[in-house]
Amino acid sequence: MNWRKVSLLFLICVAINVQGSRVQTKAGTTATRFCVYMGQDRDICCITPHQPDTLDTCGFNTSHPLVMIIHGWTLDGVLENWIWKMAAALKVKLNDVNVVVVDWLTLAHQHYPIAVKNTRIVGQEIADLLDWLEGSFRVPKGKVHLIGYSLGAHVSGFAGSYITGPTKLGRITGLDPAGPLFEGTPSTERLSPDDARFVDALHTFTQGHMGLSVGINQPVAHYDFYPNGGTFQPGCHIKHVYSHIAQYGILGITETVKCAHERSVHLFIDSLLNEDKQSVAYWCNDLRTFNKGVCLSCRKNRCNTLGYNIKKVRTQRSKKMFLKTRANMPYKVYHYQFKIRFINQTEHCKLEPYLKVSLFGTEGDAENLPIKLVESITANKTYSFLIHTDVNIGDLVTLKFKWENSVAWANLCGLWRTVQTYFPWSQNNMNPELIVKKIRIKAGETQRKVTFCSLNTINMHLQPAQEKMFVRCPGKAKRRHRRPN
Repeated sequence: MNWRKVSLLFLICVAINVQGSRVQTKAGTTATRFCVYMGQDRDICCITPHQPDTLDTCGFNTSHPLVMIIHGWTLDGVLENWIWKMAAALKVKLNDVNVVVVDWLTLAHQHYPIAVKNTRIVGQEIADLLDWLEGSFRVPKGKVHLIGYSLGAHVSGFAGSYITGPTKLGRITGLDPAGPLFEGTPSTERLSPDDARFVDALHTFTQGHMGLSVGINQPVAHYDFYPNGGTFQPGCHIKHVYSHIAQYGILGITETVKCAHERSVHLFIDSLLNEDKQSVAYWCNDLRTFNKGVCLSCRKNRCNTLGYNIKKVRTQRSKKMFLKTRANMPYKVYHYQFKIRFINQTEHCKLEPYLKVSLFGTEGDAENLPIKLVESITANKTYSFLIHTDVNIGDLVTLKFKWENSVAWANLCGLWRTVQTYFPWSQNNMNPELIVKKIRIKAGETQRKVTFCSLNTINMHLQPAQEKMFVRCPGKAKRRHRRPN
């Protein structure tokens, strides 16, 4: 049985039972409203295509750039709070801009498969509006930015493909573009890089626990960002589903899903509000490789800023960008690659030690950060890890490296010592032990490299429950110019 499909079907059934068939749209009617955000709370004024007087009434300035916010599928038939937060953030960030909320609630508040079909209708209506604005008022399509969430991301894609003339839309941002009925489809059936001069996408809920996949997993843009791997986000773990059910009833399931799915929206809003804390992502083939820390390079556009302030570089093929984030705004974290050469003194024994590191810098400290092993330590070679901190610690000065005691691995090695008792000719040292001479560190955000040496050069052996201090090795540290965020 495909539990992923069963779980998704269950969610859709829940939505259907909740909404019933409250809204029906007659064939041939225009169900989309284009509402200008006036800059205060939820104050909006709706314009009507091909009626110029409505532009004047709503204060639409044809000389200013246009940003359109497009919502997704809806359960309750009302505009969600995040729309007003994003509209306000755009106004604060850009000031001289027309912010238009695309209200297609009557077409989105349907059974999911019907809402999917309606995305083409809404995309065509947006294209018609933009064609009219350019043809009658010289509002250039190249200065239009569509921001679509979930199904709204594909609405944006269809709008971009339906506009007439040689000029493409300036930019489309897809915020966790919807996956069901879009995953694996041709580029003409969904959002794609061909739909605008520049397309970026944030994937925050591509596959989670219980086999749920709400957002699309495949790349659909020039730059596709996968915060925390693009699955469940920090603070959105499935364990919260029970508390959500207690608070919201059966809709608690959708609240759990919404947390990760909607995180894409708040990451984008964060990029507008926190100019000094822009999240940086790195080009990498997959999450496993990224978690080794080997992708923290900014050479040749290998890193980019997530959100509104992205560097708009068109690429021939989609770039998958990875990063870690915090659970709350501001979401920015600081990435580090640790390269450590371990010398395993415990022959015939695979080691998976529980390691922690504490970093001490010129701007602050970050203590007891866990090092997640991607592979067991079985040979004398260099291993690479990704570490991230919530705070900016500045330039690294010293660090502490600790091996937390591990009963399981001590028992395993103890078993081998028992074998040695019966086979005394085996003289290998079986006490769990590592030798760590140097630790090489690269900071992703600054691209600086530095090497740390053991403070105690006489005894560099590390055993369970032991802690070692490391300081900068003598000599000049390698540096690169700081990349502006």
